Amino acid sequence: MKSLFDTVSRSCAKVVTQSYSTSFASATKMLSPTIRQDIYNIYGFVRFADEIVDSFHEYDKPVLFERFEQDLENALTDKISLNPLLNAFQETYHKYDIDKAHVDAFMKSMRLDLTKSDYLTDAEYKEYIYGSADVVGLMCLTVFVKGDKEQYESLKESAMSLGSAFQKVNFLRDLKADFEGLSRTYFPNTNLLELDETSKQKIISEIEEDFAKGLAGINRLPIEAKFGVYTAYRYYRKLLTKLKSVPSAEIKNTRIRVPDYVKASLLARSYVKYRLNLI
Repeated sequence: MKSLFDTVSRSCAKVVTQSYSTSFASATKMLSPTIRQDIYNIYGFVRFADEIVDSFHEYDKPVLFERFEQDLENALTDKISLNPLLNAFQETYHKYDIDKAHVDAFMKSMRLDLTKSDYLTDAEYKEYIYGSADVVGLMCLTVFVKGDKEQYESLKESAMSLGSAFQKVNFLRDLKADFEGLSRTYFPNTNLLELDETSKQKIISEIEEDFAKGLAGINRLPIEAKFGVYTAYRYYRKLLTKLKSVPSAEIKNTRIRVPDYVKASLLARSYVKYRLNLI
């Protein structure tokens, strides 16, 4: 029965989320059950697209990506896929009428990771972040507002800013893996071999501006989404705080993480603020 396959597909999306990102999975658990599975479904799709271009070095990644992209197109057209993750994603895609342009922009940025290693201009940098992060935030926002177009438009800019902030924190945290392991540099006009405090502070200031815009939107999110998104915000803010304390000369030689006990503390404090209506 198709219904059983759909149940298995949703379970796969949830397992992928829990396996690849304990932090995102924890934040997603704080969302209302009415929308939680749909965020798992979106994450499963974007995670595996990203995994192809970042991890499968022993295989022909362009060929794998082409197959995945074609399977995606078929899934969205046919409303079914034998790839459980794409089957789960197409369900959410059609349920909320997610903008196909967002999906296309995401896949375009993922494809760039197959061939492009340097982002030399602000325009290239912004276009990549829009496709790799902003549109993921917009897909999630479509779910959060349950397809309400007016509410979506009012929160669109904030959702994009929050997506940008999360992505830029990831870039800063993963400098070593991206630069040494994948030969990629995302920050334009920045010499990672000689990263200084001025360059680092410029990046951090940019991220903080994005966070400020994103927080303004979190305050206006529907109740079903607010606590979960705020939890993710607090986690990434903590990562940025830790990155600030690392000297610029060392930041590319280490990978900052937030210990589980700190995550638990952040969750508890976030919940108190949520219950007291302070967010």
